[in-house]
Amino acid sequence: MDWLSSLAPVIAPVCALGGVVIGAWFSYRQVKRRGDADERVATLQATSSAQATEGHTYVEAMKTVTAGFSSLLDQQRGMLDQQKVLLDQERAMHAQTVERVTVLEAGQLELQREVRLMQEEQRRDRRWKAAALDYIHSLLDALRSLGRSAPEAPPEIAGDIALPGS
Repeated sequence: MDWLSSLAPVIAPVCALGGVVIGAWFSYRQVKRRGDADERVATLQATSSAQATEGHTYVEAMKTVTAGFSSLLDQQRGMLDQQKVLLDQERAMHAQTVERVTVLEAGQLELQREVRLMQEEQRRDRRWKAAALDYIHSLLDALRSLGRSAPEAPPEIAGDIALPGS
């Protein structure tokens, strides 16, 4: 038994080192998960912005094209039949442009709404998880204070509800 007490100065720092390494790993894992979720949100926002910019560029290009066709029609007033055909084509293109712009704007608004919903859902899930873990830890502490052992946690959540130092 003396050999065990003589190893105490070695065992205590080794156990403490193990606790520090495990704690650092848990912290890294949590930060990485949050970073991945934030990265997904940023990707959706970037996609939404890119689509909005593309839509705006398309609208400006179509406005320029439409303006060009209008000036061309004004110069060719002598050919009334051709002017009517070109004007009808211009109106159809403008209507298609307006329809495309409307679709792009609706898509952009929907994407922005989805991003906001996902951000709020993410915040709610984080708050819920933190509260649930606190509640589980309180229940485990209550069971231990009553002298009873807690049932084994399912493997899916065992890593999340492990108490530090246990």
